[in-house]
Amino acid sequence: MGEENQSLTPEGRVDIHQNARTTPASRAELVARVLDDHLPVSLVAAAAGVCPRTVRKWVARYPAEGREGLADRSSRPHRQPRATPAAIVSRITALRRQRQTGVQIARTVGVSPATVSRVLRRAGLHRLAALEWAPPAPIRPIP
Repeated sequence: MGEENQSLTPEGRVDIHQNARTTPASRAELVARVLDDHLPVSLVAAAAGVCPRTVRKWVARYPAEGREGLADRSSRPHRQPRATPAAIVSRITALRRQRQTGVQIARTVGVSPATVSRVLRRAGLHRLAALEWAPPAPIRPIP
């Protein structure tokens, strides 16, 4: 682990999590202090201003994954068990293309208005003006 810390390139800065207290390079330094210098995890964590559990996590990742294991990872869930089914999403968008309002769609499909709003926003159909205009209704002639 005795590698020199590499300075971050502009491309590398993009990969740093905005709220992270440390960078991948500083994590490598912390891991080196634990593995190479045999310093206690609690001492290394206190010096870095992070939780000992976090340092133990990096120390465990390093042998298995190398420096790549110290990189920032997405906190996004791996799966969404409560995601709106594709059939309902397509039905919501189809009804919107027929120029129905969100409340009308929610009643027809049987989901909450918030779900309809979220699906329509994701599909870019959250504003009726974004849709093609419906043909105007015929005007009744005045007798």
